[in-house]
Amino acid sequence: MGMRLQAVDVVNTISPEEFQERYYKLNRPVVIKDLSKDWVAMNKWNWDYFKSIVGTQKVGIYNNVKSDAYTPINKADEYTTFGEYIDMISKGPAAWRIFLFNIFSHAPELTKDFTWPDHLMKGFIKRVPMLFVGGQGSITHMHFDIDLSHIFHTQFHGRKRVLLFPFQEQHKLYRKPFEVLSLADFSNYADPEKSKVNYKDFPALEKASGMEVILEHGDTLFMPGGYWHHMEYLDSGFAMSLRALQPSLGGKLKGFWNIVGMRNIDTLMKKTAPQWWYNYKKEKIFESAKKVEAVH
Repeated sequence: MGMRLQAVDVVNTISPEEFQERYYKLNRPVVIKDLSKDWVAMNKWNWDYFKSIVGTQKVGIYNNVKSDAYTPINKADEYTTFGEYIDMISKGPAAWRIFLFNIFSHAPELTKDFTWPDHLMKGFIKRVPMLFVGGQGSITHMHFDIDLSHIFHTQFHGRKRVLLFPFQEQHKLYRKPFEVLSLADFSNYADPEKSKVNYKDFPALEKASGMEVILEHGDTLFMPGGYWHHMEYLDSGFAMSLRALQPSLGGKLKGFWNIVGMRNIDTLMKKTAPQWWYNYKKEKIFESAKKVEAVH
């Protein structure tokens, strides 16, 4: 039968009041098509322009392989220059991606090319807009962002398929304890012939309720804090994320705990007792999934 998926709402424009009432306060994603239409970046930012300003910058690149018990989170698989990487992915399928590249620290002038959407939402962390770049076929595996920030994710070049789940679906998604990742593989979930979704070993996935959308050039996706997301580059492309902190003190503290407490505990255990820790977490994952399966 498969996961229970519906389309993400898509609007051309939206008033601050409607955005707050229908999406922000309800923790519900939406795609806003015209939010970026007046940005200089929309036409100016392309591969050649990026190569000319940060082409010699060294970057860590990531492959499609899901992390395992021994993999330190966010450790790059290879290093190259940004220019060489762009040459590699613009030639066609290349399952390599760059994530959390702070291109703006190397080229601060880029921040003049777009406008922060302060009219819709407060709390943007303006020192860290982030660029995400991927070759056609590259995949960002299912996870939620550790700091639980709200995100405006604008697609600039190429198309990207996005699968989303509210945070509370975590046990149906087989969340790894003390991590922001799912144990299940959602690669090519929309293609029956290539899909790696394994309902036999991960039966609770069939109970998971989520949303999906294909982002095109200029589309901005609002992802509420804590939302699970899995992204597949249908074409080589790049996107920019603008992040805003949770408005409540409780929300900020949860994000802080995830970064300082949860991540450090996980790193320590992976170093000291990796196999025991992996087995312990696996047992917990399937226990939690069985509980939610029984309820639904």
